[in-house]
Formats: sequence, C-alpha cells, structure tokens
Amino acid sequence: MPVAVAIAMLVIGSVAFHLFSPWWRTPIASNWGSIDSALDVTLWICAAAFVGLNLFLAWALVKYRHRPEYRGLGYKAHYEPENPSLEKRLTLWTAIGIAGMLAPGLAAWGKYVSVPKDATVIEAVGQQWQWSFRYPGPDGVLGAAGVKFITPDNGLGLDPLDPYGRDDLVVEGGDLHLAVGKPVKIVLRSKDVLHDFYVPEFRAKMDMVPGIVTYFWLTPIRTGTFDILCAELCGTGHHAMRGKVVVDTPRAFAAWQAQQTSFNQILAEAPPAAMSILILKANACSTPTSWSIR
Repeated sequence: MPVAVAIAMLVIGSVAFHLFSPWWRTPIASNWGSIDSALDVTLWICAAAFVGLNLFLAWALVKYRHRPEYRGLGYKAHYEPENPSLEKRLTLWTAIGIAGMLAPGLAAWGKYVSVPKDATVIEAVGQQWQWSFRYPGPDGVLGAAGVKFITPDNGLGLDPLDPYGRDDLVVEGGDLHLAVGKPVKIVLRSKDVLHDFYVPEFRAKMDMVPGIVTYFWLTPIRTGTFDILCAELCGTGHHAMRGKVVVDTPRAFAAWQAQQTSFNQILAEAPPAAMSILILKANACSTPTSWSIR
C-alpha cells in the first residue's frame, strides 16, 4: 500500500510541476511554430502514457496485494504466461502513440531542410570557444573556403584565389546580425571539434561537424537580441561558448552591414609575407575543398 501511494503522489507531483513550473519555453522568434507543435504533441502523448501506466500500477498494487485468508476465502494468484489478445492491444496502442509522436516531427523536418529559393546564405563557424560569421558581398555568393587556407590573417580559411570570396564580409568573434522578416540559410562548419549552433528563441539547432558543411534555415519574425549557445560538449570552455544574434530592421541591418570588413580589405591589410604564404597555399591546393559553399 505505501508503494501505491508513493506512485500516485509521484504522478500528481509531476503533473503539478509541469503545470506550475516557471521554467518553460522562451517566446518564439522565428517561423518554426511547427517545431513547438511537434513538441506539444510529444509532451501530451508521453504525459498520457506516464499518468495512465503509473496509475494502473498503483491500482494493481492495491487490488492484487497480498491478503490473508478471511472466512475461507483465499487469494491465489492466477498464472497466465501468455495473453495474445492483450499483447495485440498493447502493440496497437504503442504503434499509434509512436506514430503520433513521429508524424509532426517528420513534417516539421521536411520543411526544416527545404530552403526557400530567396533565402540569403550566411555562414557560421564554430571554434573553441567562439563564433564567427561570414556574409556574401554584393555578388550574393559566398566564396569557397578550406582548412588549408587558414592562417592568422585568414581565420575562416577563405580561398584567396576564388573571386566570389573577395567581397565576402568577415565577422570574427562578433555578433550575428539578421534582418527581420527575411529568410536566411545558415551554413555551419567547425574549425576543430564537434559544436552545435542553437538559438532557443529560434527553435533551430544543428550540429557542426569538422570537415562537413551542415545547414538549416529560418525567418526571424521579431527584432531583438538573443543568445547563441553551443549545444554540444566541446571542451573545458564549452560553458563560455556564447554569442549574440541581433535581429534588426532591414534599414538597421543594411547600415550595420555597410560597416563590416570584406575579405578583400583583410588581404590588402595583411603583411606581404603573410599574403605570399596564403597564395602559395592556395596554389598548392590541387583538390577541391570540402568546405566549398557553392
């Protein structure tokens, strides 16, 4: 009996905690309401299973508890090694529950990886323990990049011989700025270990795998400043790997973008010796880089 009471109290406490907890989702700031819907469906299905199964367990402990004989009435357990009917019902309801949780997520994922044709491409680069970003210049195209091109003067590893990359805007260790209402494809790469780009208000996240370019897209729906978190344990400084994403009005975004430094300016300001090393590396690279965005 005490165990049954403890299980019932656990159910009541868990439900009360979720209903009255001050820790809940942050207000959404992107177009991914479908991800919230998928989370809600999963929560309600799991909650129904949790409450139902635990209350059934408490009821079974009370109903079938050990009791001594009373006035000739015995309480003998019934041994039933198989019950095909019960097993079929359990399999059916389990399948329905799993399908109910998977379907909204699959629908959201299909949209998550289907980038609109008018989306602007922006690159986010993770390294221990900071974020850097790259924007296309007037040509609207990000240039190629590769690990062989990384030098102290070329931290993101842009190919100096690629004409598409000369007008790219480089923001190392700064904030990510986006224009409200404009779809953007964020391509992701890592310079060292596994990272994960995550903005809770956007409901969007994706792993950054060394040597592989990953991506997702979103449309910011309100202006503001939000935290960028690394959602993958990436070393001793993981807790401090934070950044800011600033969602501006289109006019403010254009004004900010006009103040940024292009890769062409970085090359022009680099010492001649460093520039020579960079060009030599570029000429020595005879195979296409896996970091090419195009």
